[in-house]
Amino acid sequence: MTTARLRAWWAHRQGLDGTLRGASAAEVLERTGWARSVGGSAPYLGLFARAGLRRAAVDADVARLNIHELPSARGCTYVLPEADFALGLAVGAGAPEGELAAAEKHLGVTRAEIGRLCEVVLGVLGTEPLDPAKLRAAAGDAVRSLGDAGKKRGVTTTLPLALGWLQARGEIRRVPVDGRLDRQRYGYVRWAPRTPPSDVDTELARRYFAWAGPASLKHFRWFSGRTAAAAKKAVESLELEPIEGTDLLLPGGLAAEFAAFTVPDKPSYALVAGIDGIHLLHRDLPRLLDPADAQRPAPGGKGTLGAEADPPCHLIVDRGRITGLWEFDADAGKIVYRFFGEEDEALREAVAATEAFVRDDLGDARGFSLDSPKSRAPRLAALRA
Repeated sequence: MTTARLRAWWAHRQGLDGTLRGASAAEVLERTGWARSVGGSAPYLGLFARAGLRRAAVDADVARLNIHELPSARGCTYVLPEADFALGLAVGAGAPEGELAAAEKHLGVTRAEIGRLCEVVLGVLGTEPLDPAKLRAAAGDAVRSLGDAGKKRGVTTTLPLALGWLQARGEIRRVPVDGRLDRQRYGYVRWAPRTPPSDVDTELARRYFAWAGPASLKHFRWFSGRTAAAAKKAVESLELEPIEGTDLLLPGGLAAEFAAFTVPDKPSYALVAGIDGIHLLHRDLPRLLDPADAQRPAPGGKGTLGAEADPPCHLIVDRGRITGLWEFDADAGKIVYRFFGEEDEALREAVAATEAFVRDDLGDARGFSLDSPKSRAPRLAALRA
C-alpha cells in the first residue's frame, strides 16, 4: 500500500474520477457522504465535480425534498439525501440540548419557557414559510429578549432556542428564501417528525466507513463528535478490516475491490471547495499533500499549507492528491489558481469548466457565508504572486 494508492482510492470512492457522472444529487450524497454547508458554494461545487450537476437541477431536488440541508453531525449543517433525514436529525440532536442547557445556566431560561414557545411556534407555522422576523411578530410576547447577556453569548432572544429544538425533532424545517443552498436567508414551515434508527451511532459509522474508508476511529470521532468509547462501541458490530501497518479500517464488503484497485495512469482533475468531503471526512490535511507541497506558504496566512487544519482556499485535486489551490475573482469572472506542477490540457479544461459553472450558475464561489470578494482579496493576491 502506498500513499498514492490510498489517495486515489479515496478519490474514487468520492466519485472524483468521473464514475458518478449522470447520477442524481441524492445518489451522489448516499455514495460519497453528506455535503458540509456553511452558507457557501461547497455543495454545488461538490455535486458539479462529481456528477456534472448544474445549480438548477440541485435546486429542483431541494424543492422536491430529495435532498435537504439539516443540522446533523456535531450539530453542523450538511446537505443530506432523503434516505438519511431521520439519521441526520438524530445524530445532531445533542447540539440544541447543549445550547438549551447553556441558556438555562447563563441566561435564566427554563425548559418550560422554551416548551411553551415551541407550542406557539407550531401553532403559527403552516406550509407557507415565515422568516424569523415574521415568526417573532406572530409569536408576540411568547418570545423574550435575553438582553446584553444574550448578545454576549450570541442569542438575543428565546426564539432561536425554540427553532433549534424543533428542527432537531423534525417538527419544522428551514426553507431557503430563494431556493439556493449558498445563501443564509430562511423561512420556516411545519414538518413531520421521523423515526430514527434503533442504533444511531452504528448506522452513522456504517455510512461513514463506506464513504471515507480506509479511515481510523480517530477520523470517525472527528466526523461524528462522539467520544472514544462511543466510537469504539459504534463499530463493534460492523465488519471492518484493518489495513496492515496502519490504524485504518475498511468495510469488509469493500476489501476485494480495494485489494484489486490500482492508481489510474492519467490525471483526473477536480476543482472542489476547501470543505469538500475529500478533505473534511477525515480532516487530516497532510494525508492529501506531498511533503514538498506541505511546505508551501498558505495563501493569505502566515504559516505553511501543511500546518493548516483546513485548506485556506478551494482545492484542485488529482487522484486524491491536492495539486493546487483556487479562488474565484467575482469582478473578473475568472478562477485564479496556483498549480503545484506542470500544467496540461486536462487541467486547463477542468479549470475552464468549473469557471463557467461558477460564473453562469452561481455568480461566485464563496467558501462560507461571510466570504466576499473583499475578504478574498488577500488570498487572490497570494495566488497570483
